[in-house]
Amino acid sequence: MRYFLTTAIDFVNSRPHLGTAYEKITADIIARYRRLAGYDTHFLMGNDEHSQNVFRKAAEQGTDPLAYCDGMEQVFRDVWKRLDLSFDDFIRTTDRKRHFPAVQKMAQACLDNGDIYEGAYEGWYCESCEAFKPEKDLVEGTCPIHKTTPKWIKEKNWFFRLSKYQQPLLKHYADHPSFIEPEIRRNEILRLVEGGLEDISMSRAGQSWGIPVPFDPTSVVYVWFDALINYAAAVGYGWDDALFKKWWPANLHVVGKDITRFHCVIWPAMLMSARVALPEQVFGHGWVYFKGERMSKTMGNIVDPLDAANKFGPDPLRLYLAKEIPYGGDGDFTWERFEEKYNADLANNLGNLVNRVASMTERYQQGRIRTTGGGALAAIAAENVAAYKSAMNVHALHEGAAAAFRLVSAANNFIAEKQPWSLAKDPANADQLNGVLADSAEAVRIAATLLSPIMPSSAREVLRRLGDDRPSKDRRLDTDASWRTSGEKQILNAGALWPRIEAEKGAVNVTDETPKPAEAAPATQAGPAPVAATPSIITIDDFAKIELKTAKVLEAEKMPKSQRLLKLKVDAGEAEPRTILAGIAESYEPEQLIGKSIVIVANLAPRKMMGLESNGMVLAASPDGGKAFVLNSEPAPPGTKVR
Repeated sequence: MRYFLTTAIDFVNSRPHLGTAYEKITADIIARYRRLAGYDTHFLMGNDEHSQNVFRKAAEQGTDPLAYCDGMEQVFRDVWKRLDLSFDDFIRTTDRKRHFPAVQKMAQACLDNGDIYEGAYEGWYCESCEAFKPEKDLVEGTCPIHKTTPKWIKEKNWFFRLSKYQQPLLKHYADHPSFIEPEIRRNEILRLVEGGLEDISMSRAGQSWGIPVPFDPTSVVYVWFDALINYAAAVGYGWDDALFKKWWPANLHVVGKDITRFHCVIWPAMLMSARVALPEQVFGHGWVYFKGERMSKTMGNIVDPLDAANKFGPDPLRLYLAKEIPYGGDGDFTWERFEEKYNADLANNLGNLVNRVASMTERYQQGRIRTTGGGALAAIAAENVAAYKSAMNVHALHEGAAAAFRLVSAANNFIAEKQPWSLAKDPANADQLNGVLADSAEAVRIAATLLSPIMPSSAREVLRRLGDDRPSKDRRLDTDASWRTSGEKQILNAGALWPRIEAEKGAVNVTDETPKPAEAAPATQAGPAPVAATPSIITIDDFAKIELKTAKVLEAEKMPKSQRLLKLKVDAGEAEPRTILAGIAESYEPEQLIGKSIVIVANLAPRKMMGLESNGMVLAASPDGGKAFVLNSEPAPPGTKVR
């Protein structure tokens, strides 16, 4: 079995930001999962360099465009290495051995098949998108993505007969329902194509930065026509027929939702024209917002992914992006939410579990465990492994991560229920004690296997502590995620993997790679969950600044594309109801809350999330790593102060 997946190639006019990294990290998770599942996997990434934005950037720096691109390749590779991406190939559109012949071959094939003709074009051109924008798509005269005013351009061009492929494309979508995923992207593209297609420019005149049009040396191939061909160029199209036969068609293109039109309409039409097989699937992921606003180089609100990777290691960031953002929908990133989930998922849940199993095994059994037959925990593991496979096979990364963490939570609950620290007091309980520790360790081993595509270095470290130091390439999902019923292992107790982030400091004492067992915080003691550090003392005056009120829930609904947010409309005894976004969707269905009397923080500054403004906060309690539950009040008039 072979699996070929790609990401969009990136303009190199600036360094990667978190939105760019999101696509690469999630594609890397898919690639690592496919390898774990036994596929011969080829994962392609690259840089898009024939952009006028790149040309201008090089000119601003007084350097040759190709020399500029050479330098930016290293910038991108350094970031991707720091984020632990496992791509097998990296292509650049300035690659004369692979990309140039592929582009010229496809352009010539489209011409020979009657789909390229000469004409003139004029229209609104967004320099940041490097694409022409129909006037109906502009918002108050500006590009809706970059918020900049396009330029009116008129020039002689070569055109590709995209209009010819309206019906063939619609037929392909009907015959291959999973060609475009998720469903929201498929519906968008269907409406677009059903509305009619216009022929598009495939060349730019009077420019030297680009690949010459093979039948017109005075023009270069338009950057978008050029860039799309990288996927086929990397695996031999136009220069190695045997390699191309092995890997093409691609199984999956992972791209952002803003460029699905190019990948789901223009690219398949080009392939149809050139008589080349179409890829199996295009997955259009959503955007990562920062505090409710889309991250954009143009708008200047980008988050550098290395800020998180350098402080906490790459794995906590990879986990956050995979687990907290439903794949295919939009998500929001804030440092506060990132640190909250780091503490809940890693420090308190998975990290605490690994540490408790290792420290108790060392204390009570000199680090040795005899594997037993399992039981209730084995059944929970099997259930979640099945759920994990089903989710990951359809790229539901957030559901796959959730399945792994359900097993982690079940193991923590199992330890709390069985109380091995109590069993250890009586030597007569030796076999039972071993069974509890062995089952807990086996659950950890399986959870780490499931998390290995998402948190590769952390999973390797957890498995190493459990006595399994095989390289990732030797692991297979079918065997390594199955419950083992015999054998012995030596467990290594090497300290805490993820020290808690102290809220008042906003950081942890970790500055480089995760995990850092030797330099981490002291190991958590085995037994009941550790007691949190004593919170900072506040005065009565500090507390008086917080205005707590009762409020009645009038309306409740789930936020589209969010796994955890509910949108509430509440009566807080004011002139108008207020809207509050509450992170309790994992605990409540909306109808459970309607009519309830709750307590809110009424004087919290408004906060924008997922494009909406939230005015207040719902008081809820949450065990570490557990689901939140709302603190209900006795029925009281809305707006009653809580003292």
